[in-house]
Amino acid sequence: MNITGMLWGSKLLKIVDFPTSEILGPEASEHEIKDLIAKCGEVFVKPIFRGGVGKKGKAGLLGRAKNLKTALAEKERLYFATHTHGNQTAKAQGVTFEGAVPAEHEVYVSITDSTKFRAPTLTITHKGGMDIEELSKDDIAEIPFDPLTGLKSFVITNALSDIKAPREIISPLAQNLPKLWDLFHHYGMTTLELNPIRMSQKKPGTLTPVACDFKCGFDQDDPRVKRLKLPSELFAVDYSDFEQEINQLRTYQGQSDVSVINPNGTILAPTFGGGANSLVTEFLGDDAIISSDFGGNPPYEKMREVMRICLKHWLKQTNVLFVIGGKANNTDIFVTFRAMADALREYVSANGPTPLYVVIGRGGPNLSRGLLAFKDVCDSLGLPYRIFAFDSAMTDVVRYAQEADRWMKAGGREMLAKKLGVAA
Repeated sequence: MNITGMLWGSKLLKIVDFPTSEILGPEASEHEIKDLIAKCGEVFVKPIFRGGVGKKGKAGLLGRAKNLKTALAEKERLYFATHTHGNQTAKAQGVTFEGAVPAEHEVYVSITDSTKFRAPTLTITHKGGMDIEELSKDDIAEIPFDPLTGLKSFVITNALSDIKAPREIISPLAQNLPKLWDLFHHYGMTTLELNPIRMSQKKPGTLTPVACDFKCGFDQDDPRVKRLKLPSELFAVDYSDFEQEINQLRTYQGQSDVSVINPNGTILAPTFGGGANSLVTEFLGDDAIISSDFGGNPPYEKMREVMRICLKHWLKQTNVLFVIGGKANNTDIFVTFRAMADALREYVSANGPTPLYVVIGRGGPNLSRGLLAFKDVCDSLGLPYRIFAFDSAMTDVVRYAQEADRWMKAGGREMLAKKLGVAA
């Protein structure tokens, strides 16, 4: 998730006129907090985390206050709170004050791009306010719909009827939830989740869905995201300097998805394709420095810059430069390999030779020209290499890269360094 919480969520929902709880940011004055308590009867004090860090409520990172003194005490407790969930740790950057919304019914709603249905999918339950994984499947409706027609009211009505939701909440939800599709579709989102939506009875006999928590994720390569003019720091979770540099190269053409697996690893594996990335990451384990997907037919300039950043951060500790991918459909192998080989040659020219074993496995358009471009650079730099073409099993190529890494660790690096006339 790129955005969590109502601080930014309320601003995005107002674009499509979806009702939200009243909220104050970390800069709120004591007078404003007191007025919000007086108006709503109670406020919830929540820490602000960049990115989607789950299970905050269960970790006690949710304050409730019915008077100003308690609200300020909760602000002090949570303003710089640290939260760990799974392998992710995040530090809060302030708090929000959210007005309470009394309601009898709570609803969970999400819209996602589903790989299961190959279509946008609505997930909804009338038992919101809790983790959806804890609910019975009979209480959850998961409905794919046509992106050309969008999310229609009858889809929502049928879904709620199927899970036997209370009749009084169906019509208000059917009227308001289609607005979420407009937000999801027109601004490059991949996930949009509201949990809970509280069915507020602001007017006697009339229920109004009010969003009380918000999460969303964006396809940052989609130009529609720029319509929102969101600050760039929203997309910068606690990334390393390396990941930050790579993320700045995001364009609509070519992927630049990368994360550091083991900063002490010895195999640098620029990978092309999601399937190849999954296999390579699993097989290499802790030997891999990064997990990456640089496919999508990136242009020469982008791929050379990606490679330059990878080499700048990791080449000194790398035993094996492992360039690997499946058989491409539309990626020009010559363009990407020439860019990577040029970046390697430029790095060595600027920083001197380094002991390195190069392993390449790839298939796709202009493969022969691309492999020859890489081969010529390796020959000119005096580096050992092994090249596998499209007819080689990827598992065999990965095992060869591991064997090369073990050989380098067992004395090969010293032998190669002596040949190059540099320190190992």
